[in-house]
Amino acid sequence: MVSPWPRRIGYLAGAIAIVGGLAYALQPQPVAVNLSTVSIGPMLVTLDEEGRTQVKDIYVVSAPVAGRKLRNSQKVGAEVTAHETVLAAIEPSDPAFLDLRSTAEAKARIKAAQAARTLAEAELKRTLAELDFARADFARAEALVKRGTISKRQLEHAQLGLRTKEAAVSTARAGLRVKRYELETANAALIDPGARNRAGGPACCVTVRSPIDGQILRLVIESAAVVPMGAPLVEVGDPKNLEIVVDLLSSDAVQVHVGDEVLIDDWGGGMTLKGRVRRVEPAGFTKISALGIEEQRVNVLIDFTGPPVRYARLGHGYRVDARIVIWRGDKVLQVSMSALFRDGDDWAVFSAKDGVARLQHLKIGKTNGKQAQVLEGLAAGDQVIQHPSDVLEDGDEIARRGE
Repeated sequence: MVSPWPRRIGYLAGAIAIVGGLAYALQPQPVAVNLSTVSIGPMLVTLDEEGRTQVKDIYVVSAPVAGRKLRNSQKVGAEVTAHETVLAAIEPSDPAFLDLRSTAEAKARIKAAQAARTLAEAELKRTLAELDFARADFARAEALVKRGTISKRQLEHAQLGLRTKEAAVSTARAGLRVKRYELETANAALIDPGARNRAGGPACCVTVRSPIDGQILRLVIESAAVVPMGAPLVEVGDPKNLEIVVDLLSSDAVQVHVGDEVLIDDWGGGMTLKGRVRRVEPAGFTKISALGIEEQRVNVLIDFTGPPVRYARLGHGYRVDARIVIWRGDKVLQVSMSALFRDGDDWAVFSAKDGVARLQHLKIGKTNGKQAQVLEGLAAGDQVIQHPSDVLEDGDEIARRGE
């Protein structure tokens, strides 16, 4: 008969193995974490926003007269010379067509002007006749004064009459010229709108020239069109004289000062350009965001400070990313923002000490979205846990992920 003890020993060993495995499985394991080091180094706080380049001084050339603008032969980007390059040619407007009533009124004004001219001609003839009589009367008075028949006063009276008649003739002649011009004006009202084209006159008589040396930035009206006086035609400027305009939230704009340094990225040139704030505009404007929210925005104007050859490939209306430096520190104790979390009203981190997570409250200063300035609570070289999970608690064992 086989002894039962070996079988019992085997059962006991299996039970011990199972209990040991369960005990090991239920034993708390160290939490795998990523660590970062609190360091001292330079730190920038910037306001980041998209901007666009623009020519500083844009000249909008307008139509000096109403008329038909001919198709523009110039193209965008063409070089222009001040007071020489023709930007647009305008034919003055033809007279408007008259309706029946306006035509009848115009013809009546012509007849009235003709009658007034006839009256002025008759008035001139009358004053000429009176002038001839005054001259003859003055000649007789001179002869009688020499013989002593009349007094010198009577001679002076005849001379006064002569001068008065001469002035009346001059007045009558001027009045006749006025009536002739009025008749021409009345006749002009009946000119056919197509009379100029049939007469074969010049097709264009007004040219608009560039006010500056530079390039054409935009053709507001390129094709032939009828334009009113003052209509914008062409925009010109010097593309070498560029600036950047950035519209910031008004709450951010109050932190920007004239002279602040600006870093310009993502413009396509593969390098960071430098600029400086020239002006923060005093008036804001309302802008609708992509989410449909009304925002108060303020334009900030930025000048390039580097050599022009570095941004020579930029032109008018190009997109750039501008980072306006509002604070800078050279030796700043800083911690990664990804390690921070709120514990009540305080900022806190989990620091790694001897393989154990320790809750550490701290006081922070400036932040830039990636790093935070540490004022109290940590020292250089401390290890902190990145992205701490909700299950991590003070005193938990930890292990660096990957070890």
